[in-house]
Amino acid sequence: MTRRSYKRELGCIACEELSELGAGKPGWVVDNPNLLCAIDTHSILLASRSTILLFSWSDSHGFRLRIRPELSPIEAEFISAVEWLVFDDVRVIVAGTSSGYLLIYSLRGELIHRQMIYPGRVLKLRVRGTKKDLIQDSSSEEFCLIMPGVIARFDGSVVQNMLLKWFDEAHAEFWNQKQKGQNSEDFENSQVKLPYQLWNIGKYGTCADAAVTGIMPPPLMEQQSSQRYYCAVAVGDDAVISAYRLSEDKGRSLVGAILSKVVPATFSTIASFSKLIWRSDHTSPVKSPKKSEQKPQPFARASPLTCIKDHPRKGEKLTLSPSGTLAAITDSLGRILLLDTQALVVVRLWKGYRDASCLFMEMLVNKDTASSSSTYYEPTKSDYCLCLAIHAPRKGIIEIWQMRTGARLRTITCAKGSKMLQPSYRFGASMSSPYVPLEVFLLNGDSGQISVLNRTLDS
Repeated sequence: MTRRSYKRELGCIACEELSELGAGKPGWVVDNPNLLCAIDTHSILLASRSTILLFSWSDSHGFRLRIRPELSPIEAEFISAVEWLVFDDVRVIVAGTSSGYLLIYSLRGELIHRQMIYPGRVLKLRVRGTKKDLIQDSSSEEFCLIMPGVIARFDGSVVQNMLLKWFDEAHAEFWNQKQKGQNSEDFENSQVKLPYQLWNIGKYGTCADAAVTGIMPPPLMEQQSSQRYYCAVAVGDDAVISAYRLSEDKGRSLVGAILSKVVPATFSTIASFSKLIWRSDHTSPVKSPKKSEQKPQPFARASPLTCIKDHPRKGEKLTLSPSGTLAAITDSLGRILLLDTQALVVVRLWKGYRDASCLFMEMLVNKDTASSSSTYYEPTKSDYCLCLAIHAPRKGIIEIWQMRTGARLRTITCAKGSKMLQPSYRFGASMSSPYVPLEVFLLNGDSGQISVLNRTLDS
């Protein structure tokens, strides 16, 4: 009998350029905390503290790109997060730095956008979205930056409009053969900064990871308006799990609305009286205006909902399901918690998984429907079931568990030094297009081989 293979080989990225990132040593992909990875369907990003390398395994020539961002040597700035942004046919590279900057590059290495978000290290870049269907009342596409105790949220449509404008101007510049002195940096310096929302979620201590899980209803006695409220879940050292209700602005509560009307009027009246009483004949010399320093955006309101403390246990990593209703959380003592983000309760628990990582994926379970039909059958979303892939590096295996309370479907052996990866959410995918299930990729650092886990149970 032939041995079953639970993964399919896609390609290999082994090359001399990987030596810049420490390739050649066993376990160099997982043992280096400064090595960052982000995968797309046919390309992968590998980044060190000062360099971003792009490798493609679909191109016969093996397309490669090296990006060296301009980082501040005074602040010892370094690259702390990388991710893909995909809008239909537009793909860009996004990086976050230890000083709180957001950098966006084209696939030719051109700097499209640079913006200061908040002073602090960018821990993770999260891209997610939900489409309007029978379960979701509304659609939402977003791009978030996670920092210690801080979440910054960008609306997906705002980022897309900026990118389309940049590519249109770059295309027009190419055909009109404008002056060579004008480059992408000139466009970046002249354009308006992207609007975003900023929240402080550090009430229970700095977080190691966090995510905006979705839209939630407003609290009781709250003003009814068109403003949205979001739910955020954070994990960290002081609190294993904490949850917050995020408001789009700072004055949505009843007390805040009253204060926002009364306090400015009172202050204006007091200031007017003080000018009448202390008016002097001589005028003070006019001071030269100082150049305004770049200040971080003020926080919007974040109300704590719940908190789970279990010292000395610490929350480490968090991964969200596609709908955002489930979150898998790993902690420092080898436990994996499955959290219902709507009820904010733990619905499942695994033990004995030290240094584990988790990713949600979808497995094809309704194969009878496809095999019974004589014509070609394209699987739909209902043919897949949601599963959780748990990579236990100390055991050298990947386990796939059916959600929420299903059995373990499969155990896959993997080489040491391997890492699970997953493509980011693709913006603008229409409901009429064929359904693309959630897949999990595997990077073998020792061989440079990239493979994808099979979605069928009988393969």
